[in-house]
Amino acid sequence: MVKRLSANCAKCPTGVCNPSIGVNDEISLDKAPNFCPMRQNPEVIEKASHEYDKPEVKEFARLSSLQEFECYENLPEGRRTKNPRILELIEFAKKCGYKKLGIAFCIGLAYEARLLTEILENKGFEVVSVRCKVGATQKEKIGIKPEEKIAGPEKWESMCNPIAQAEILNSENVDLAIMLGLCIGHDTLFIKYCRVPMTVIAVKDRVTGHNPLAALYLSGSYYARLMAKQ
Repeated sequence: MVKRLSANCAKCPTGVCNPSIGVNDEISLDKAPNFCPMRQNPEVIEKASHEYDKPEVKEFARLSSLQEFECYENLPEGRRTKNPRILELIEFAKKCGYKKLGIAFCIGLAYEARLLTEILENKGFEVVSVRCKVGATQKEKIGIKPEEKIAGPEKWESMCNPIAQAEILNSENVDLAIMLGLCIGHDTLFIKYCRVPMTVIAVKDRVTGHNPLAALYLSGSYYARLMAKQ
């Protein structure tokens, strides 16, 4: 039995899904690698395409693509980018008619959360925010041992509570939830329990100033240990 290949777009040398052809030309898969999902998963792609026929999904996708378009400007010297993500967030929320925004943030980014709140409020949004330690529940509840607490065995240490963060924003009926710097794992739980549209304004990276791609860009030099095979 031949095992079906899994999608591996990150290794694709051709990019046939985004060809440089005319608007009326047909896409060819002749140069697509065998692991291309357009070869391996056409039925999945077809099923997904029908979701865009739903009016609310189609409109959301249209506004998303329009937002992408507006992040560039064509000048005599060529195309260039113009909008940072924070401005994209503001513009997209307004496109969607959102009024009430919710921020789920890490206590380590409390300063950034205050700045973000002030900016969003200045733009006319109502803002609800919930920090990760909400509930003040000791880490022992989830089985953390005294020696596994960051502050030390004798200290009270509140567990991060992304489920409560999500449920509070759900109960507040926010139009859009914004995730700001939650830890890996905690962010996963927040996404799982969040029942409103959500986006990410920043992810946590304690070493690189919350810019995890910096380590990728340095994987050929200072962070070469990332490439070591195990």
